[in-house]
Amino acid sequence: MNNSKVVRIGGASGFWGDSSVGAPQLVHSGQIDYLVFDYLAETTMAILAAQRRRSPELGYATDFVDIAMQQVLPEVMRQGIKVVSNAGGINPQACANALQALATAQGLQPRIAVVEGDDVSAMLAQLQAAHTRDMFSGDALPAKWLSANAYLGAAAIARALDDGADIVITGRCVDSAVTLGPLMHEFGWTANDHQQLAGGSLAGHIIECGCQATGGLHTDWQDVPDWDQIGYPIVHCHADGSFEVGKPPGTGGKLLRAAVAEQLLYEIGDPGAYALPDVLCDFRQVLITPLNDDWVRVEGAIGRAPSTQYKVSATAMQGYRCTGSMVIIGIDAAAKAQRTGEAILKRCRHLLAQAGHADFSAASINLFGAETLYGPHARTSASREVMVRVVVDHPSKEVLEIFAREIAPSGTSWSPGTTGPGGGRPAVSPLIKPLSFLLDKSLVEMSYSLDGKRVVVPASIPLDPAPAVPAPQVPPWQETAEPQLQVRLLDLAWARSGDKGNLSNIGVVARRPEWLPLIWARLTPEVVNAYFQHLVHGPVERFHLPGIAAINYLLHQALDGGGPGSSRIDPLGKGMGQMLLDIPLMVPQSVALQAVGWPADLTEVSAQSTPVGASR
Repeated sequence: MNNSKVVRIGGASGFWGDSSVGAPQLVHSGQIDYLVFDYLAETTMAILAAQRRRSPELGYATDFVDIAMQQVLPEVMRQGIKVVSNAGGINPQACANALQALATAQGLQPRIAVVEGDDVSAMLAQLQAAHTRDMFSGDALPAKWLSANAYLGAAAIARALDDGADIVITGRCVDSAVTLGPLMHEFGWTANDHQQLAGGSLAGHIIECGCQATGGLHTDWQDVPDWDQIGYPIVHCHADGSFEVGKPPGTGGKLLRAAVAEQLLYEIGDPGAYALPDVLCDFRQVLITPLNDDWVRVEGAIGRAPSTQYKVSATAMQGYRCTGSMVIIGIDAAAKAQRTGEAILKRCRHLLAQAGHADFSAASINLFGAETLYGPHARTSASREVMVRVVVDHPSKEVLEIFAREIAPSGTSWSPGTTGPGGGRPAVSPLIKPLSFLLDKSLVEMSYSLDGKRVVVPASIPLDPAPAVPAPQVPPWQETAEPQLQVRLLDLAWARSGDKGNLSNIGVVARRPEWLPLIWARLTPEVVNAYFQHLVHGPVERFHLPGIAAINYLLHQALDGGGPGSSRIDPLGKGMGQMLLDIPLMVPQSVALQAVGWPADLTEVSAQSTPVGASR
C-alpha cells in the first residue's frame, strides 16, 4: 500500500435537483481524479417509482445525463477523470443507455459499467411469507409495491473500476459508496480493512450532500461568503482512511470545522454504530482540524465488521393526495386563514357525504407565516400575510377532484384579503408511502455489467457480528454557586438536523468543548421531547461524540410518516435543528457572558432569568 498516494474526489451533487454548476466547477478546476454524484433519497426513490410507473424508460435521475454529463463529458474524458454516480435510481440500465447515446453523439467512447442487484421487488411474496415487517413502524408489507431496493455497498463499484470502467452507474446504494468504491479500487482496500473502510465512508458521508460540507446550511450562515459562487467539496484521501476536505480555489463558501462537524452528524443515528453495507462505523472519536481557510483535516473514524443484512427502501401506493393553498392578507390574517382551511374541509366533507363517498383518509391545515410548525413556541400571532395550505388524502382520485375544485371559491366566498399566486386548480397526485426493512445479504446477488459481460460480486458477510463498544462517558457538569442567566442554545452550540424515514436527528456541536457537559446536563432527552411534544410522538435518544464535542439527538415518530408520506410543511426535518437552537437554557453567569461575547469580568448582572442571548 502506497502511504504517500493521494486520491482526489469531487462531490458534484447532493440530491436530484442540485445546481448545474457543481460538475463543471469541479472538472474545470483540474484538481480531481474522480467526479462523484449522489442523487438518491427516500423521497427521490418515490418520485422515480412514480415516473417509471408512467413510462418504463424513466426511473433514473435525468439531470445526470441531460445536464451534468452533457456539460462535462468531453473534458472528463480528456483529463481521464473517472465518474461514479447513483443516478441509475430504479432503472440504472436506462440511465446507462441514455448516457451512451449522449457519448456517441459527442463522438466519445467511455466504458460504462452498470451496477445491479439492488432491485428486490420480485421477492415480495417470499418476504410476506416470512412475515417481514417495516423496521420502524412494525407494519406488515403491503399487498403490492412500486419498488423495493436494497442499499448496496461499494464492492461492485470498486470491481468495475478494477475492470477498467470509465463511468460507473449504480441503482440504490448507500450515499457514501460512490466515494468509497473509488478508494477501495485505488488503495486496494479489502472487505477486512475495516478501519480504512470507515474512513473512506466518512469521506463519502461528508461530501454526499454537496455544498453542505463547504458552508451550506451552516448555523452561523453570516460567516459563509459568496453563496452564489459556493464551492463544491473536494476530498484528498489517504491510504489510512484519513482525508482533507477543501473546495476549488476562488469559489465561495468556507471550510469551517463547525460546518464539517455539522455534516458529520447529518442524518445519522447512533454515531458509534453507523451501519453501512461494507463496514460498521464509529465516528465518536473523529477529530476535525482546520489547516487553513480552504482545508480541514478529518481523521479518527473506527471500523468494525458490518452486519449480515441490507437495509431495503421500498415504496407503495397509498391512494392519492391533493394540496391546495390560498394567501390571506390583512388584520388577523392567521385567524382568517385557519377558518378558511376549516371551511374548505367542512364543505368538501359535506359534498363527499352527499355523493356517498367515504371521508378523507387524512386531512391537515398548515399556515405559512404564522409559525404553526413551532406549536406552543410560536411568537408570530399577528402576521398580516399568511398562506393557508390544506392537504387531503383519499383512496379515490376522483374524490380529490372535488376538493381541487373547492379551493378557489374561497377567494370570493369567505375571508377579505383572500388571493393567491395563480396556477389554477391543484393537481391530484399518487400518494406514495416509503417503508424500510432488513434483508439477509445472502438473498441479494450484486453484480456489474461492462462491455456486455456480467460479473457477480459477493457481498461482505462477516462470520461473527461486531462486538458492541461501550459509549464514552460525558464528564459530569460541576454546578457552581454563581447566578444563572438565560441564553439560547444557539449561543452555546451549532446544530443541523435531517431525516431517516419518520425519524429526525439533530446534531448539536458545542462552540467550546468545555461547554459540552453543561449542554448535556441541561438539554436532556426529556427536555427535547417536551420542547417538540407537538411534533414528536416517540422517544428521544442521545449519543455523545467526544471527538468533536457533540451530541446527536434521535427523535422517533417525528415527521408525520416522513418523506412523501408526510403532510408537514417540513417533511424532512430540515428546520428542527433551527427550532431547537432557539430553546432557552439557564447557565452560569460566566458561561452566559462568554457565550454572548461580554467581558468575563463583568459580574454586576442580575441573577434573575434574564435573556442575554439576543445579540447573536
